[in-house]
Amino acid sequence: METLQFNKLLLKTAFSCMACDGDIDKREVKLIKKLQKENKTFGEIDINEELDTLLLDINKDGHQFLKNYFKELENADLSESDELKLIEVAIETIKADEVIEYSEVKFFKVIRSNLKIDNDSILTKHPDFEDYLEQDIITDSYLYRLQDDFFDTHISKEFELISKIDDDILDSLKEEDEK
Repeated sequence: METLQFNKLLLKTAFSCMACDGDIDKREVKLIKKLQKENKTFGEIDINEELDTLLLDINKDGHQFLKNYFKELENADLSESDELKLIEVAIETIKADEVIEYSEVKFFKVIRSNLKIDNDSILTKHPDFEDYLEQDIITDSYLYRLQDDFFDTHISKEFELISKIDDDILDSLKEEDEK
């Protein structure tokens, strides 16, 4: 997969994991901005512009946005290292607000079902991810039920633009840097 396409998919993964529980916590946004600032995790993407675009898209139709994300992920041609990076960013984002909802775990399992990497490869690098990999999706019908269940119980709502909460995040990042 082309680098720019992968970086956008990676950011969309983080964004989707951030929004899948119906709440965008500032700590999740802070994590994404920190990953970009410190590691250029998402390449040369204008993170504010891209996050605001994603946010406007999810506000139009949250369920359709997430379904389109799953389809994009399913059709992506990713290397094993790309898949591992995607899993790492997804789980880091889910953990960022320090509250792990069942809906987030279900959402991750749907993401995981669209990847080819085996659990051993993941656990070798991240043994602490085991809880996210338990009872992995086995059949297409189970995946379909899990995805439907996620959308049946997921409440889509309109989110505040990321750029509007940007100042708070930047201020907290500066405070961390000063420590």
